[in-house]
Amino acid sequence: MSRALQWLLPHPYLTLLLALVWIILQNEISAGMFVFGLILGIIIPWSTSVWWPDTPKGFRVSRMVPYILIVLWDIVVANLQVAWIVLTVPNAKLKPAWIVVPLDLRQPEAITVLAGTITLTPGTVSADLSNEGHSLLVHVLHTEDPDSVRDDIKQRYEKRLTEIFS
Repeated sequence: MSRALQWLLPHPYLTLLLALVWIILQNEISAGMFVFGLILGIIIPWSTSVWWPDTPKGFRVSRMVPYILIVLWDIVVANLQVAWIVLTVPNAKLKPAWIVVPLDLRQPEAITVLAGTITLTPGTVSADLSNEGHSLLVHVLHTEDPDSVRDDIKQRYEKRLTEIFS
């Protein structure tokens, strides 16, 4: 990307995402909404780019799409599971747990996406990151086997994020 274009579009994917979100929020597809969305998509990243860290090296957008679909599916399934727990499991029989998830990820952006993914999924919350960034503390609403929850997080999310951010 040329220096002039990079100056104008410091985060081109964010520009497109903001334009699409603007159109979706307006609930109207028109040329005017698209142009205004692009204007916002250019102005917002450009005006905030001085506070942004460098773009992660090796980010694979093509691998992010399947990850997003998996997370959306997991959110739907977890909503049903939490609803079932709330409706059928008495409070006295709930088995909440704090789980330490050791991280192989080292990039702050990848760790942030993992923590956000865990928090977006109903029934789990990312509560803390170790000082060194080598483990994540996760609270689970109800589980019979905390080790399987940890293994699921590592296999289902962290492994894919490693591929996305490598």
